[in-house]
Amino acid sequence: MTEATGIVGEFLALTEETDADLLAMQCGDFYEFFDEDAETVADELDLKVSQKSSHGSSYPMAGVPLDDLTPYLSALVERGYRVAVADQYETADGHAREITRVVTPGTHLETSDDAAQYLVAVAREGDSGDGSGGRDRGGAGSDAATDTTYGLAMADVTTGQFLVTECVGADATSAALTELYKFDPVEVLPGPAVRNDDDFLAAVRERTDASLSLQEAEAFAPGRARHRLREQFGAETLESVGVADREAAVRAAGAIVAYVDETGAGVLASMTRLQSFDDGDHVALDATTQRNLELTETMSGDRDGSLFDTVDHTATSAGGRRLREWLQRPRRSRGELERRQSAVAALAEAAMARDRLREVLGDAYDLERLASRAASGSADARDLRAAAETLAVLDTVADIVAERERLAESPLGEIVDRPDRAAAADLRDALEEAIVADPPGTVTQGGLIRRGFDADLDAVIDDHESALAWIEALPDREKSRTGITHLSVDRNKTDGYYIQVGKSEADGVPEEYDQIKTLKNSKRFTIPELEAKEREVLRLEERRHEMEREIFERVRERVADRAGLLQDCGRALATVDALGSLAAHAVRNDWVRPDLHEGDTLEIEAGRHPVVEQTTQFVPNDLSMSADRQFLIVTGPNMSGKSTYMRQAALVTLLAQVGSFVPARSARVGLVDGIYTRVGALDELAQGRSTFMVEMQELSNILHSASEDSLVILDEVGRGTATYDGISIAWAATEYLHNEVGAKTLFATHYHELTTLADHLDRVFNVHVAVDGEPRSPSANGTESRPADESDGEVTFLRTVRDGATDRSYGIHVADLAGVPEPVVDRSRTVLEKLREEKAIEAKGGGSGGEPVQTVFDVGSGEFRTESGASGSSSGASGSAGSSDATTGRETGAAATADGGAVDPESVLAEEYGADAPDVLDAVADLDVNETPPVELMAKVQEWQSRLDEE
Repeated sequence: MTEATGIVGEFLALTEETDADLLAMQCGDFYEFFDEDAETVADELDLKVSQKSSHGSSYPMAGVPLDDLTPYLSALVERGYRVAVADQYETADGHAREITRVVTPGTHLETSDDAAQYLVAVAREGDSGDGSGGRDRGGAGSDAATDTTYGLAMADVTTGQFLVTECVGADATSAALTELYKFDPVEVLPGPAVRNDDDFLAAVRERTDASLSLQEAEAFAPGRARHRLREQFGAETLESVGVADREAAVRAAGAIVAYVDETGAGVLASMTRLQSFDDGDHVALDATTQRNLELTETMSGDRDGSLFDTVDHTATSAGGRRLREWLQRPRRSRGELERRQSAVAALAEAAMARDRLREVLGDAYDLERLASRAASGSADARDLRAAAETLAVLDTVADIVAERERLAESPLGEIVDRPDRAAAADLRDALEEAIVADPPGTVTQGGLIRRGFDADLDAVIDDHESALAWIEALPDREKSRTGITHLSVDRNKTDGYYIQVGKSEADGVPEEYDQIKTLKNSKRFTIPELEAKEREVLRLEERRHEMEREIFERVRERVADRAGLLQDCGRALATVDALGSLAAHAVRNDWVRPDLHEGDTLEIEAGRHPVVEQTTQFVPNDLSMSADRQFLIVTGPNMSGKSTYMRQAALVTLLAQVGSFVPARSARVGLVDGIYTRVGALDELAQGRSTFMVEMQELSNILHSASEDSLVILDEVGRGTATYDGISIAWAATEYLHNEVGAKTLFATHYHELTTLADHLDRVFNVHVAVDGEPRSPSANGTESRPADESDGEVTFLRTVRDGATDRSYGIHVADLAGVPEPVVDRSRTVLEKLREEKAIEAKGGGSGGEPVQTVFDVGSGEFRTESGASGSSSGASGSAGSSDATTGRETGAAATADGGAVDPESVLAEEYGADAPDVLDAVADLDVNETPPVELMAKVQEWQSRLDEE
């Protein structure tokens, strides 16, 4: 126990009662922080630090006004702090303080962020048992050989949304992390076993910005969790939503309910509906795919330039949340998607109604969040007034839909009728009858309740206003009675009500004027009648404020009891808003309604990239895939648009499974169960993973996860390693996806050798991005037109995708565009031309004495050879003193030692690359690439690279 006494001692004692990071303790009209908490808060919020003495010691102190605590709490919580709040209350001996709530990132209601604020709990089954402390065999680095089950519960306390699911199987860890990335929680509660899994927690920190908080292990106990959930949602809810036998999900959900209750957020009343979802309900989008497709943020982390930013024309924060959720969790239900399409189509055709809906929705508040605030007791009179106005908006929206037959017959009619609109109208009327039109921002100062709502309150208000009227008329009466011209009546906290007289007339006041203060230019007085009336006003004010607060709290409780109704109304408005946004974007950008079906066909005519078309003159392209045309190898120049072409195919598919129109002249989209991408080069050196290792892990995930109903996008595979290794992996992966997985696949590559697979695999076809001047058809004299050639220095990318393969990548042209020095570009063109013609190349600056060395690159062996044919040999005078790399001058091969003996090649390898290098080389030589499954091949490559990296 601390030696400090008084307020500081009480503060330090309270900190020992909580595991929160900081404590805010009410001291009269301020919330104070002391000791280390004061210094932390001062640094984070730029507050002034003073000193407080206690028991002979001095302690840092920082504070914020009582009414200003919320914004400061928000700022601290957004930085990841958990803040305990100790409120002051009166006792017989004076006052005391106790911790009433703990505000955490996942339980904070007063957020300024429109996005969902998910609190997620993660429980795990299938290992050695929760609380074991053992490492998870299915950790984030690699999934377990045996099945593992993760239960996840996601609650947004600001809206009352509560979702549960389970991830089961050998890839459960990856699936659980994908869900966490998708929901982007602000706070995560790891279960007893999960909290001991360093790999999993590291992956959570890497993929999300969530704070990790510890909840007591008992909260995850199955029996206790079931009891909590049945108390919260009803005895039969677990069975009705299909999670009664999903123990991991139940444990996670129960832990969240306990945590929200224990932190004192007071929002349990707003959590009225438990919903479960399965992998089969939504399209699988792993974290890599969401990042590569830039769904909600760009690769650099910006919202601007993302798909969400592009299609978001919502008028409300709730509508924006709904649209974002749809993009991150596309549906697989054709019926649900076609209902959304029909609503979008109806809104697209009704321009005036669509604009009117947007205008009306602009006056709507966030009913889901208002419901949570009412349930927590934090909603003020302005919140309740906003709820009433928004319930009126629902009626207006319903009227607009009903007035137009096209809209009324679409799913929009059902959407606006889902809430109990009669009950909503009753609640709206009750709020309008109770709350004044423009209420104050506090519930303690009166002026909240309408006249006529409560007769007793009206009587008090009449007496109060009568007393105030007497005081208001007092100056005129006194001026008339005394003849004093410079006389006024006012009030302040120090003097109460007083009569103020200018100094020039102060000596002539009547005897009953009792002076209470002298100022520079005036004097203040009071009289018995004013003092009596002041006491009456204060008594009536106190009574009025007390009655208004009590009435307001009853009204607020009524709203809290109807939290579910408010949430239903809010969801309906959000859905209309999100659909309107999709319709508005479709009309503005000439998008079309795709034809959805359950087959394998993906036919896109004149497709466009939904984001890129906003900023450039976009060249549309067709895409045709089917059961007989399953795998497209995409070749073509660097920077010609191969990646854009493939991503637009993925985004058209995704938008179709959101229920949106798509950027194309026409589209026929077969529903997919997942979209998987491997795009670009990214290293994670801090986690010990090179660019190539990341590439291989992404490919491994695709080969494990994709099915015949998936869409796979591969933008270069195997480019991060040696040429032959890379081609081998790309070749084997192509065969595996074609023969074993069967997914629709677009594979962009500069390994032109892969294009020959189209001659041997039935469902593999070649397409390429054209350049100006490439041969398309014989000319009149039977010869083909000359292709664009880098040696010309002029290449025009047409951005047009055509059938067939190409054998050039035009990388030197891109190097020129990038500003590579002209001598390097010119020399590159010379070398390229000689390599193609298999002519000798002068290795400038190499060899003995700086003389040019004539070499030829042997495509078959992948080596430079001298004109005499010796691999990599120098043209030096002796010709037998060893060999020299023609491009670097580094001595290689069988060089002589100082004493004339031969150097052991294995020793050279070991010295250059590490002791394991000879063994790795032998293993590579012994490997039969054609007989090795791709997954095993990648595992071996990763193992070899790890062994060499360790050196």
